[in-house]
Amino acid sequence: MTNDRLPEFPAGFQFGAATASYQIEGAVTADGRGPSIWDTYSHTPGLVLNGDTGDVACDHYNRYPEDVELLRRLGVDAYRFSVAWPRVLPSGSGPVNPKGLDFYSRLVDALLEAGITPVATLYHWDLPQALEDLGGWRSRDTAERFAEYARVVADALGDRVRRWITLNEPFCSSFVGYAIGRHAPGAREGTPALAAAHHLLLAHGLAVRELRAADAGEVGITLNLDRVLPHTPDPADVAAADRAETLHNRVWLDPLFAGAYPANEAEVWGPLADGSYRREGDLETIGRPLDFLGVNYYRPTVVADGPFTEPDPALRTAVDIRSPERGVEGVRHTTMGWPVVPGTFTDLLVDLKKRYPQLPPIEITENGSAEADTVSEDGRVHDTDRVDYLNGHLHALAAAIDAGVDVRAYFVWSLLDNFEWAFGYERRFGIIRVDYDTLERLPKDSYSWYQRLIEEHRARHAS
Repeated sequence: MTNDRLPEFPAGFQFGAATASYQIEGAVTADGRGPSIWDTYSHTPGLVLNGDTGDVACDHYNRYPEDVELLRRLGVDAYRFSVAWPRVLPSGSGPVNPKGLDFYSRLVDALLEAGITPVATLYHWDLPQALEDLGGWRSRDTAERFAEYARVVADALGDRVRRWITLNEPFCSSFVGYAIGRHAPGAREGTPALAAAHHLLLAHGLAVRELRAADAGEVGITLNLDRVLPHTPDPADVAAADRAETLHNRVWLDPLFAGAYPANEAEVWGPLADGSYRREGDLETIGRPLDFLGVNYYRPTVVADGPFTEPDPALRTAVDIRSPERGVEGVRHTTMGWPVVPGTFTDLLVDLKKRYPQLPPIEITENGSAEADTVSEDGRVHDTDRVDYLNGHLHALAAAIDAGVDVRAYFVWSLLDNFEWAFGYERRFGIIRVDYDTLERLPKDSYSWYQRLIEEHRARHAS
């Protein structure tokens, strides 16, 4: 184990757990829910490992009382969940589906009754298919529809939900979905993927406006930020890392917290970044003040200089920026193939504070690891590697706080094993095992470790 001593955090620091709607809810046709792009993608042969879909997932839609009880036993302060847009507005706009809203109302009430603060994410990738058919995030109109949806949910839940996240990981929604094609909707595009990134930021800003107008409480956004490192000190590799930094981090952070688009975007994307999708006033909308920044962190990214993957400029995607990833040797890797280097977590947060002086307080909205879990003969899951990962990264987080970074909460990813997008059910991130045949929940050793961490934190700061 990285450090046998449990990490320590300041008084008032909150601990939570996180999930996402399509990954756990199931019930994809129940009570008027419309199809999402992930329903379409997962049902397209060859796109998801083993042909898995989110049709049933963890059946959280029907089993949420059991999951709330597991959260209560865990002792968390807060629970981060996401609202499924097509469950609330089956066509993305138009008539509201009251049964969809009622599910989230029941969930929120159950959390509050258990003494757990609900933290709602409005968009965790499940765009209504009807909006994708009209252009999806390539279209500016989708940002306007998102603002309408945000107001509907805020009006219904804002009397009880007082912490909101507009978007989860817009990098994945835009670049992994519209440029790499490994996520829904499965496109491989250039300028349209950049337009999707811009429209997601615009949607965020418009949703902030609506949440403020509804007096819904604290508002933030969640970004999956990478600690990007050059493969060697060679200037060409350093330049490649700078390009990758823009792709992964600056394309979001600069408009949100510096009031500008990245200064090197012409170098990164060339003619793909034609700016045709931008309008005057967009930066002001995107940069509306926030109460917190959500950061998801899992691993460092090491890149080197390289040629374009696609020689024909007309066929290049938005991620073809001459910065291919390189492996990290000499460290353990999770079953996602991600290197485990906890110190890079500290480095990312400290660097973030230096680069963006106007940054609001930070909440770590996801952090965790996929491991090769098995049920032992004693009927338990002894996920030592996950405990080691969590312990190491929480020590790294504590070091960042000691260095002056204002971090106020940590949400483990994930509460439950779940549908892990294109990897289907073969990758398990949960601190609770889900038997996908019986849907039985089984807390792992990491659940007990996290429970003890929370208990000792509370005891340490008891008045």
